[in-house]
Amino acid sequence: MSVARAIETRDAALLPSRRDEDWRWTDLRGLIRAVPPASPVHDGGLPVGPFAGVEGDEIAIVNGRGPDLLTVAAGETRIAALRFYSGAQAGAHFSRMAITVGEGASLTLLETYETAAADYLVGAEIDISLGQGARLERIVIAADGAEGASTSMALVIMAPEARFAQTLLTHGARRQRLETRVDHPGAGAHARLDGVYLLSDKRHADLTTVVTHAGVGGDTDQLTKGVAADQARGVFQGRIVVSPGADKTDAKMGHHALILSDRAEIDAKPELEIWADDVSCSHGNTVGALDEEALFYARQRGIPEAEARAMLTGAFVGEVVDRIAHDGARAVAQAWVARKLGVAS
Repeated sequence: MSVARAIETRDAALLPSRRDEDWRWTDLRGLIRAVPPASPVHDGGLPVGPFAGVEGDEIAIVNGRGPDLLTVAAGETRIAALRFYSGAQAGAHFSRMAITVGEGASLTLLETYETAAADYLVGAEIDISLGQGARLERIVIAADGAEGASTSMALVIMAPEARFAQTLLTHGARRQRLETRVDHPGAGAHARLDGVYLLSDKRHADLTTVVTHAGVGGDTDQLTKGVAADQARGVFQGRIVVSPGADKTDAKMGHHALILSDRAEIDAKPELEIWADDVSCSHGNTVGALDEEALFYARQRGIPEAEARAMLTGAFVGEVVDRIAHDGARAVAQAWVARKLGVAS
């Protein structure tokens, strides 16, 4: 099953469904009976993007059309705003991008998914290659529409001593899946994979990750926090695989979520698959409600209930946002969270 093939052939039977184990909570085939027609060429400019004001080059892929290669030469430092924009009502398109970061180079990737349309089906695949000692920080804001269906797949191949860090921020869509797969070589390489989802109404977000450790002496640090209100649904699937011989792997994964409504749903599946002995690996998963004691204390200090709930929720997900290294991107992410929660930034 393949979103790309379904869009290219307009065959809805090729869409992933609940029969596919990795897609059982994000059923596209049950939602989309007919693939929309291909999105036309976009006529006109783009609105101001979420990372406007942060220094960097802008690369726009509009309705599936645009550059398909980003290269950072060895030793170079670069900031790039990569914008996937869907401007076609009831259209479908698939985008591909290859990113190469050379030996010792550094890239800050400000990636966004934006739309001015509804009832669309879109997908993106990003192939990332990091040379020895290369650094990439990827910050993603997925601002899909409430009636859209969107998927993104990032495939990351790391060389020894490379460092890969990402933070995904999303408010979901009618159906949305943000997937990251990392080939981790060990050998002093480091991966950090973080995520925040803030869902309301009937929005759906699926954050899926797979990190495969193939060599000795690598580490992975993963933290995802989410909130689901109204009739929203959040999905977290995280898998860390430690291959035979990948000794001295240090990997930890945490997923923590708040449910703010009796009709909201969180589905979580953290997994460790360990085939080596000398490792340090752990995972944790919690799903609960807001701390009533903290809420009571805030109200006793004269803070209205709605504002108190928003403040506590902001503090809950703030731990993830604070891990963003780039100052400008972190400020944008903090403002995004504040707007979604209705808190003055």
